[in-house]
Amino acid sequence: MKAELPANVTLGSDHIWCQVFESAKRFETPRPALFLDRDGVIVEEVHYLHKVEDVALIKGAADIIAQANQRDIPVVIVTNQSGLARDMFDWQDFNAVQERMHELLVNENGAYVDAVYACPFHKVGKEPFNHPSHEARKPNPGMLLRAFDAMAITTQGSWVVGDKAGDLKAGLNGGISGGMHVLTGHGRDDGEVENAQNLQSETFEVKMLNSIAEVQINSIF
Repeated sequence: MKAELPANVTLGSDHIWCQVFESAKRFETPRPALFLDRDGVIVEEVHYLHKVEDVALIKGAADIIAQANQRDIPVVIVTNQSGLARDMFDWQDFNAVQERMHELLVNENGAYVDAVYACPFHKVGKEPFNHPSHEARKPNPGMLLRAFDAMAITTQGSWVVGDKAGDLKAGLNGGISGGMHVLTGHGRDDGEVENAQNLQSETFEVKMLNSIAEVQINSIF
């Protein structure tokens, strides 16, 4: 029997996983946020990760998240999860992986995330998750926009960390200040570095990092 989903998860008619934790209530005045992709950024890349025994933190991820926590910077996960559209796992499996990730973060140094948004849609998928370009699937900014609506977050000064150019482009499309492309996960795949660098503009800054461990919280916030 599958476990019930947490009470703080909203899965409405739009099928987007929206989970805002109690910790987010401490943000009374609007402030910039740190948006993070999950797979290949926080946890090691595993093909369609859905088993708790496969969850492993990338070195330095907990430290960077803890630094953001200490600075009262909202930490928001925005993750595409096309394995749902492909019927490779379900929301209960996704939640089990999330809970294991949260457990590892807390156990390492008390790190925690304030919100999680996940998009199940993909152009090659089964009903109801088949969609050619869903507004919430990165590089579209729908998950970030939901976070802006639900939390006291400003676009100005916010950053996104991802291992794909599409992660950064979602930030660009969402109007935030910049993105950091990491070489973990899919970061070294053909074209990813170049495509990420090409997003650099007068209004959107791009940084190239080996991993999330190189994020300089004090210099970007």
